[in-house]
Amino acid sequence: MSKIRMLDNLTIQKIAAGEVIENPSSIVKELVENSIDANAKNIIVDIINGGKDSIRVTDDGDGIDEADLKIAFERHSTSKLRDIDDIYKIISLGFRGEALASISGVAKVEVLTKTKEANSGLHGIVREGGIISIDTVGCPKGTTMIVNDLFYNLPVRKKFLRNDVTEGNYISSMVNKLALGNPQAGFKFIRDNKAILQTPGNGNLIDTIYSVLGKDFSKNLIPIKYKDSYISIDGFISNNNLYRGNRGHQFLYMNGRYIVNHVIGKAIENRYKSIIPINRFPAFILNINIDPMEIDVNIHPSKQEIKFVDKDRVVGTISNVIEKNLVSSLYVPQMSLNIKEREKDESKEEDIPKLFEMDEFKPSKNIIIKDFTVDKSDGDVYDNSSNIWKLDIEEPVYDTVQDVNSIKAEPKDSISKEEIGLQNKQDLLSDTIPIGRVFDTYIIGESREKEKIYFIDQHAAHERIMYEKYKKEYEEEKIVVQQLLTPEVIELNNVDMSKCLENIDVFKRLGFDLEEFGPNSIALRGVPLLFGNPQNKELFLDILDNIKPDMQNSYITRIDKIMKIACTNAIKSGDSMDNMEILALFEDLRQCENPFTCPHGRPTIIEMTKKDIEKNFLRIT
Repeated sequence: MSKIRMLDNLTIQKIAAGEVIENPSSIVKELVENSIDANAKNIIVDIINGGKDSIRVTDDGDGIDEADLKIAFERHSTSKLRDIDDIYKIISLGFRGEALASISGVAKVEVLTKTKEANSGLHGIVREGGIISIDTVGCPKGTTMIVNDLFYNLPVRKKFLRNDVTEGNYISSMVNKLALGNPQAGFKFIRDNKAILQTPGNGNLIDTIYSVLGKDFSKNLIPIKYKDSYISIDGFISNNNLYRGNRGHQFLYMNGRYIVNHVIGKAIENRYKSIIPINRFPAFILNINIDPMEIDVNIHPSKQEIKFVDKDRVVGTISNVIEKNLVSSLYVPQMSLNIKEREKDESKEEDIPKLFEMDEFKPSKNIIIKDFTVDKSDGDVYDNSSNIWKLDIEEPVYDTVQDVNSIKAEPKDSISKEEIGLQNKQDLLSDTIPIGRVFDTYIIGESREKEKIYFIDQHAAHERIMYEKYKKEYEEEKIVVQQLLTPEVIELNNVDMSKCLENIDVFKRLGFDLEEFGPNSIALRGVPLLFGNPQNKELFLDILDNIKPDMQNSYITRIDKIMKIACTNAIKSGDSMDNMEILALFEDLRQCENPFTCPHGRPTIIEMTKKDIEKNFLRIT
């Protein structure tokens, strides 16, 4: 008996639909691209419950006549290709003729459409990829596609959809990408009967950017305009004052089509090295136009991947254009300080030399180096001379004394591991006095009783202190909130707005008193007070950028934010510190559960003993 059999048309259709229709956002993408190809000047996207229950896309484009409507939902029916040669000179967004057939194969579809020449419109009902009825109705020129009950006939696929909020956010992100790539069309996005986005459709990209990404974003952009015989590049890139915590504000288009190309993205990011902070990403909205014969968009059903005939030329040109425009547009961000703040800063600067003039802070000549926290040698090692456990670099960082019990190696004398941990923590900096700072980064402390000198990384130490303090306040819900005299209004795009509202309890527990303030804005009325300094807009955006939609454990998400807060707001290398601040840092570090490393595992302190330095000078053998 033959094992190979031909699949029936219904099964073939559903398999093919699965390649094109992954979720509600892919339906929105295909329908909006059809509207753009139909020369629509205004497009409305209306969704209910993340698009799972209903998606409605309305445009004022060319419309569909009755003859075309009868075959529009059949597979491989398209108005954009005539033969195989046309696939190599595609300028439209759609071309395969699979979208409508795939959508109608997994959802219930209705269509209302009218051409300019027709006296009346058409109402079609589509099921399982075929038109089952067409009636005459009154409607304006253009097309409305209504998609209901997605995956009603594929319950297994329906289980893989995310919750309504997440699916809605994916659609928001898709609409943003389509709007930014097509400023000639006005977009209106309605989510659960609430309009959250509207663009002017006047062909001016900066106006569209303002509508989608907000005022603060649009005012920190550098215009890009370049053209030669091979390629043209138009759009905007961020200046050195605008950067974000992820790549969510990078938009790249090829001949009007949104694409994902990591090679081009990396080339652009490389131009920002040493210009913006590390682990931050530039923003850009760039449309690249090139001869369709020089690219291949027929790589993936999503049509977001692309291949170039001469990739090096394309990437090299983009990189050079970015560098030229970026370097010529660098500037120092403006800052205004009131007199009291300026006097405070000046008084601190005057106190710095006194650190070395006071008798008790005279520099010592005794110096040697020993790692106080971790050792890069293989395996765990116990050092008899200092009673310190050295952990293998691959081992986890231990945050509490009790965690030392998990170390595998046994000490070579009678001192227990618990006693070692307690002894080192209690004795840390106990009789140490600061004697100076070097490189504006490392505080030097001398312990004459132990004949040791300590080097403390002021940033790592302060980061650990802030992390444990803020973590404790968070867990005990005792974060101090500074109420603002004037609320600070922050404009967000619709994706970030939804993410903020979805995680509003996280922000409130982290010390932000905020509320919705208009369609895509929030008002900060209170902010967390960390070490006497209120932290507001920059910290809020930093946390928002790093909240992942697929984080399964909200507690992990929040602790991750606490670590980021500590790192962002800790004293930096080069920051000045007076004597009292240094002594306070010593005492606060001693009180930490784990004073030996920063939250990311870097050492906060290393020690130097008199004995070891004497060996290096051959004073002892």
